Amino acid sequence: MIRLLKPLRYYQEKYGTLQYALHKLYLLMEKQHNRGQEGAGIVCVRLSAQPGDEYMFRERASGTSAITEIFNAVHGQQHEAEGDELPPFIGELYMGHLRYSTTGKSGLDYIHPFLRRNNWRAKNLSLCGNFNLTNVDEVFQRIVANGQHPRKYADTHIILEQVGHRLDREVERVYNICSAKGKTGLDLTHAIEKSMDMANVLRTSSCYWDGGYVMCGVTGSGESFALRDPWGIRTAFWYRDEEILVLASERPVIQTVLNVPIDDIHELQPGEALLTKQDGSIRLEQINQPREKRACSFERIYFSRGSDRDIYRERKELGQNLVGQILPAIDYDVEHTVFSYIPNTAEVAFFGLVEGMDNYLNRLKEDKLRELMRNPSREADIDHILSMRIRSEKVAIKDIKLRTFIAEGNSRNDLAAHVYDITYGSLEPDVDNLVIIDDSIVRGTTLRQSIIRILDRLHPRKAIIVSSSPQIRYPDYYGIDMSSMDQFIAFKAALALLRERGMEDILHRTYEKIVQTLQSDSGEMVNYVKDIYASFTDEEVSRKIAELLTPPGIGTRIEIIFQSCEGLRKSCPNHTGDWYFTGDYPTPGGLRMLNRAFVEYYEKHCK
Repeated sequence: MIRLLKPLRYYQEKYGTLQYALHKLYLLMEKQHNRGQEGAGIVCVRLSAQPGDEYMFRERASGTSAITEIFNAVHGQQHEAEGDELPPFIGELYMGHLRYSTTGKSGLDYIHPFLRRNNWRAKNLSLCGNFNLTNVDEVFQRIVANGQHPRKYADTHIILEQVGHRLDREVERVYNICSAKGKTGLDLTHAIEKSMDMANVLRTSSCYWDGGYVMCGVTGSGESFALRDPWGIRTAFWYRDEEILVLASERPVIQTVLNVPIDDIHELQPGEALLTKQDGSIRLEQINQPREKRACSFERIYFSRGSDRDIYRERKELGQNLVGQILPAIDYDVEHTVFSYIPNTAEVAFFGLVEGMDNYLNRLKEDKLRELMRNPSREADIDHILSMRIRSEKVAIKDIKLRTFIAEGNSRNDLAAHVYDITYGSLEPDVDNLVIIDDSIVRGTTLRQSIIRILDRLHPRKAIIVSSSPQIRYPDYYGIDMSSMDQFIAFKAALALLRERGMEDILHRTYEKIVQTLQSDSGEMVNYVKDIYASFTDEEVSRKIAELLTPPGIGTRIEIIFQSCEGLRKSCPNHTGDWYFTGDYPTPGGLRMLNRAFVEYYEKHCK
């Protein structure tokens, strides 16, 4: 979100263009184009428009090239402007959004920003956000009870209607006050636009929301807001100087696009809103009482850009944490072990892993040299000790040209097997171990269908696949795209262990507890799905995962190592949202959705 804080002519005189903010918006969006987006959209508000002139502009597009399509369309419209009139999409207030679907729904109708039109400027509302609500049913019933009729049963449409309804009420509240003072006509309109308070709108809307979100909105009269959830699950950062206010979901994009130091960028706090009035005045206001902060840890491991200073350090430490588990897996034989990573997001964790292995090797060299000092007759060993090094190679190479969606069934599986290439000759066959780090293992499909098969062609003595995140055991309901429960490889491994040990009755008991809880009026939610894992150690589940992911005919012995939850907390102490790994959901809505998901699984597969 961008808000210009000077008149438009200021930017034309200083920067030689009226498109200053539009250019910044383009850069901000491209710099966050790192999540496999399926669509994008922008909206612009012009504060200086006269009655009869358009003042809200919106452009959206679907597909991976959506940003380019949008800005090409915008520039095309601007070239068609005639005379001295301001071209479309020139204004003081902008929002841009990149859609990464977490619902499975696609198409232009689901691409942000959403727009709610009205003949009153102040009642026009555009909304976008990074969020998933876990109590959509409840919010839907509430707004229907108010007499509203949402166009679609989707959380963004429902929120748009809910916030829009409260915006209407706020405008009417101020209308009554200003009318009582004798205001009429455009004087009345301007008085309403100057006096309305978006904090009232947000308090009466968001108090019913359960989930993780950063919600942004603009009105046709130039009000804007950004609101973060009370648990701090989703993130937002903002920067302000005399010319511009910028808000984005990631910090380094602001640093890069505006060339400003990190200390000048502020984090929006849990339950807090950044509010901008029509006149450009800015304030922070606590909208909802902050809860125990549970900022999403998976953002740090994978989703966010690794160029952020703190995220870079955290990912390196995640790699360093794994050294203690890897050394016994390779029998401490670093001389006959090659270290590598699965591109691209595991690269920083790989640097940390290598650094940690270097530290171990330096201590090992020191011990060996001290031993030599006590036994001078072995001076010939000095050259060998000094030549010891950590061997790192780029073993796996991702072939970004391949697109597996063009095929189905077995043909797709065959294509998936070729998504990665290997570097032949990067290790000595049947002699060297291979340690390869990934950022996470969710379904394990790519490992089974592609990576393990191609690594086997190098014939390592042993292949150890290391995940810089813990075992992903539970679905996410707050905005990260995670598979349904029965597709998690950790869940499949636990089920396989239950069957092998004749413990399948645990599934039935878990089902009965959850059904009883869901039918109870108390509303107290407990994560009974934890019972599925309770009988097994993390190491037992990891061994079973390795077994399930090893394809037939593979000669290489495969071992899989996961980050511990303790290691995650040590590396990311300020991002304690670890429900994917621990099942400790921060909100009742998350637990309710988990329990419903298990009931659906059990009734489909176990009855």
